[in-house]
Amino acid sequence: MNNQVNQDTEHLRILSICHYVLAGLCVFPLLYGLFYLLMGIFFGVAIANSPQPDNGPPAVLFGGIFVFVGLVISLVALTFGILLYKAGRNLSSHQNHTFCFVIACIACAFMPFGTILGIFTIVVLMRESVKALFGGQSYQKFGSTPPNWQ
Repeated sequence: MNNQVNQDTEHLRILSICHYVLAGLCVFPLLYGLFYLLMGIFFGVAIANSPQPDNGPPAVLFGGIFVFVGLVISLVALTFGILLYKAGRNLSSHQNHTFCFVIACIACAFMPFGTILGIFTIVVLMRESVKALFGGQSYQKFGSTPPNWQ
């Protein structure tokens, strides 16, 4: 069973590294959000200083839409990047099994890398030996029978 613990620890370490990499990739759209934000500020200032027709919507609304979209994209990218990073930290330190499982399920929505990583993480987290590692127990001390049967 010691070999199983070593294998589980190695799988969790690899999954942790992959979560860090995916967190970095998920933060990349933050640059798009910042670009939209800057475009919205530019359009808002440029249009506000130009002559405006009386019968249309306010010209600043055009820039405001870009600012809003940029903020939403940035917030979503940053939030998911932070959650993936935190899940990677928890996988490496064997803490918060449920949090890691939920983040793995959410990551499945981000194709293709998130789906692959999410499925592998779910498969590893469903093992009884991994659950025992997260519970602070050493699976090797149980032998071949579960702890509640002794």
